[in-house]
Amino acid sequence: MNSNQGHSASSIMAIWISLLSNIVLTILKLIVGFVFKSPVLLADGFHNAGDVVASAAALTSMRISKRPADEDHPYGHGKAEVIGSGFVAIILGLAAIYIAFEAVMALFEDPATASRIALLTAVISLIWKYTLYVYTIRVGRSENSKGLIATAYDHLADVYASLAAVVGIGLALLGDSFEIPPLAYGDPIAGIIVSILVLKIAIEIGKESIDILMEKSVSDERLTAFEELIHSMPEIKRIDRLRAREHGHYVLVDIRIAIPGDLTVQEGHVITSRLRNLIIAQNEDVDEVLIHLNPWYPEKQSGILTNEE
Repeated sequence: MNSNQGHSASSIMAIWISLLSNIVLTILKLIVGFVFKSPVLLADGFHNAGDVVASAAALTSMRISKRPADEDHPYGHGKAEVIGSGFVAIILGLAAIYIAFEAVMALFEDPATASRIALLTAVISLIWKYTLYVYTIRVGRSENSKGLIATAYDHLADVYASLAAVVGIGLALLGDSFEIPPLAYGDPIAGIIVSILVLKIAIEIGKESIDILMEKSVSDERLTAFEELIHSMPEIKRIDRLRAREHGHYVLVDIRIAIPGDLTVQEGHVITSRLRNLIIAQNEDVDEVLIHLNPWYPEKQSGILTNEE
């Protein structure tokens, strides 16, 4: 397998920063939430505790995915990262259910007294998490790291949760200042909205993970691009089959082509090597290209394949 399989130091650094940040924010939110009796910060703190587990799972899966191909895993370990992103989706889904439950229960209880310290903590979390989201999504996309991209969307879900905390606590403070009791329930209402947004992100990440694990083909646009590269070589007379699938952070391409039947084995080998190098050179995320050759003769241009082909 080539270097596309590994992750750079920047992606590993990004996931470590995410893990340590989640630990710090979890401790901060839980302490402030308990001391100032802020239900929304407590819920967000427990949500962050789940993020610690998700970040640790993403880090572990990324390390496993770096391992080279071996006898038991000839196509590499890239799907370990997909499993990790699926685990993040589960954590997010459970967090969404928890946030919704706590928000609904809060609607039937007397609202807690708002605290400016709690509001400041929520603002710090909002800024911190948004910065982490921008940082991790950039690194994740540049490395095509499914685990890191899932972690970035986990940060985005936290941005929504922190924004809800800021709005909820802010409304409660306004309600206390101007004696408007209904504003005290802005916190749980915002929490319900956030739970829906977090659940949506969880479903999207989970669906992508399942698609990759189920060997879903790459997009039609990618297949068309591969087809154009193949047709750019005049020695190739026909494409009998073209398939490609994601295997974590890299792509595997499977091609069956027809070349003139009077060419030698050596000439066929040169054609396949050129095609493989061409595809990999123009697609940084392609790790391996499997090519099968079929003989082509002018009298068989109908494109009808035999069982041997």
